[in-house]
Amino acid sequence: MLCNLCPRKCNALRTEHVGKGFCGMGTLPVVARVAPHFGEEPCISGKNGSGTVFFSGCTMHCMYCQNYEISVKNRGTTLTPKQLAECYRMLEESGVHNINLVTADHFAEAVAESLSIYRPNIPIVYNCSGYTSPKILTLLNGLVDVYLPDFKYSDNKLAEKFSHTPNYVETAISSIAEMLFQVGKPKFDDEGMIQKGVIVRHLILPAHTRQSIAALELLKRTFGDEILVSLMCQYVPWGEAKRHPKLGRKITQREYDKVKAALFQNNIDGFTQDLSAASTEYIPDWDFEE
Repeated sequence: MLCNLCPRKCNALRTEHVGKGFCGMGTLPVVARVAPHFGEEPCISGKNGSGTVFFSGCTMHCMYCQNYEISVKNRGTTLTPKQLAECYRMLEESGVHNINLVTADHFAEAVAESLSIYRPNIPIVYNCSGYTSPKILTLLNGLVDVYLPDFKYSDNKLAEKFSHTPNYVETAISSIAEMLFQVGKPKFDDEGMIQKGVIVRHLILPAHTRQSIAALELLKRTFGDEILVSLMCQYVPWGEAKRHPKLGRKITQREYDKVKAALFQNNIDGFTQDLSAASTEYIPDWDFEE
């Protein structure tokens, strides 16, 4: 098939196992890890963990990506939709709070099929870059309970420079609006675990506090109190970024305090991290069984 699934609209040939598009993947899902994960927001990880499925490949190419081995090198195990559905069942039986699908945009059709085979009785969390097309979101409508998109940039030039992603800002804002339309305002159970809603993540980059503050202000103007925002300070130089003059270091306490102050000044509800989160401990161990 010729693929125009993501916003890039590559019109590239993708077979089950081979892909000529930007993501470099075929249409069958390639998975790098299936396991409970405890590094998400408290209302997602909880006590029992979030049942994460990490997909390989990506529709973006962030020069600082900590998941480089799977997002660019595309390492992992190929699964059918039926096998993917069994992963959900296994995770659900382990007692996790939700099923967390990480970076699955380029496999959205197979993901939708897998959820039609087996729909767990716990929330489905869709964890993505925010660079998501209406076509993908249409496929997921009614299947996803919680959207967990990134909003990485408030500046398209920066998005192009650091992530090779054109029209990122407009695309992400439009995508978040559709996610909000589908699932509504955040709803929690009696234990404080999220059941419905949108949590938007923003990762602070070193030497770019102005763009982070602009991103928070844009989210507030556009979505008000309808979404939660997770402000992340866990940036660690990785991949190409290690050699970059500005991205080759962690953020400072001063930088974090400056952006966090803007979060509070704009009365944005959500989550923050301790600066100690800037550690490689948050990078999962990948389960490669190729």
